[in-house]
Amino acid sequence: MDAEPPRRTSRSVAVQADGVRAPVAVSRLTVFCVQLLRALKVRNAMLSVTLVNAKRMAVLNRKHLGHRGPTDVLTFALGTDPSGVVVADIYVCLDVARRQARDNGVGVREEIARLVVHGTLHACGWDHPTDDARMTSPMWKRQEQLLQRFWLSTASPA
Repeated sequence: MDAEPPRRTSRSVAVQADGVRAPVAVSRLTVFCVQLLRALKVRNAMLSVTLVNAKRMAVLNRKHLGHRGPTDVLTFALGTDPSGVVVADIYVCLDVARRQARDNGVGVREEIARLVVHGTLHACGWDHPTDDARMTSPMWKRQEQLLQRFWLSTASPA
């Protein structure tokens, strides 16, 4: 019986700040995304994460979802290509992340990381209800587990 050759793994992640000053290093977010993909058992991915301001997010939100104003995170899960690679673009609004961090009594870096996890889960096919059940959904629980495991347990004091 022939052994199967090992399958290649390729997790390509690009994180950039588009005209905003990021309160967290993009290199740290890049490593974080690779850890998330590995934990989600995604062997092959091309993931782009862009940090944007409220004006840019409002344009994206209106153009692609028909909603007014900025939102916290948008994920364009482009699906899995024929070779099995998960492809997605994630946009995180730093202005909304700052407001949510303040409203929820958490640090802005933590909130940005939470939004990156949220977007990555959507990219990998996870979804949640849009009503009050959102925060008790399996996706939300997985989000918080991943945030704790890969961000909060390794966070340096702000």
